[in-house]
Amino acid sequence: MVAVTGITGKVGSQVARGLLAQGQVVRAVVRSQAKGEEWAALGCDVFVASIDDAEAMTEAFRGMDGVFLMTPPNYDPEPGFPDTQRNAAALRAAIEASRPAKIVFLSTVGAAWFMENAAWDIESAKSGVVHSFLQPLDHRIPMVATEDIAQTAVELLGQSWNGVRIVELEGPERYSSNDVAAALASALNTPVRNEIVPRSTWEELFRSQGMKNPLPRIRMVDGFNEGWIDFESGQHGSRKAGTTLQAALQALVSEKES
Repeated sequence: MVAVTGITGKVGSQVARGLLAQGQVVRAVVRSQAKGEEWAALGCDVFVASIDDAEAMTEAFRGMDGVFLMTPPNYDPEPGFPDTQRNAAALRAAIEASRPAKIVFLSTVGAAWFMENAAWDIESAKSGVVHSFLQPLDHRIPMVATEDIAQTAVELLGQSWNGVRIVELEGPERYSSNDVAAALASALNTPVRNEIVPRSTWEELFRSQGMKNPLPRIRMVDGFNEGWIDFESGQHGSRKAGTTLQAALQALVSEKES
């Protein structure tokens, strides 16, 4: 049996479906019984546990042959990242107490940009413009499709290993804001151009959108733009997945139009 956290999200749901397709028994770890109803109907064992509840997560992981683990993102954290610290402490205690046979943990920021982040740009792209925070517009960064993350996670959960493995996963090549605009233009069959959102306006903009502590989000984007968020082994040492940016964005557009 494999426990899957984040199962109601894009990556976790694809991991669960991939495991089910292989005939694996899946435990859906959810925050409420209502969120587990869809997965119960698919034959999953549903376990209600909050990510910051060490006791509940211990029971969720106990006896598992594998665990797919991801933590919820928080783009507006309080100073000192207390939520992240609390979640990490609870998960460490749960893992040490339950000792699952293997864990595949997804770390996204600090690795690659989701190709599916472009979903936020589809509506404005229909009007011919994408407002870009990734700058310069021709600066290429590692991007990866959620489908490829899920497929890799399923593969790793089916393998055996000792100690710690680090798999640095990205798409077949690196992409820029210009590439995103071109892929959206092709998928929408309409001209699309980029407009840079000036770095000097980010804090005021994010605060106007309701953020209280925008600096971590700003520094995250800075990390991609300035190049200090990247794989330890760089582009030459990463594993290359098969989904292109064009294919991922075409799928996004088709999904929204269906």
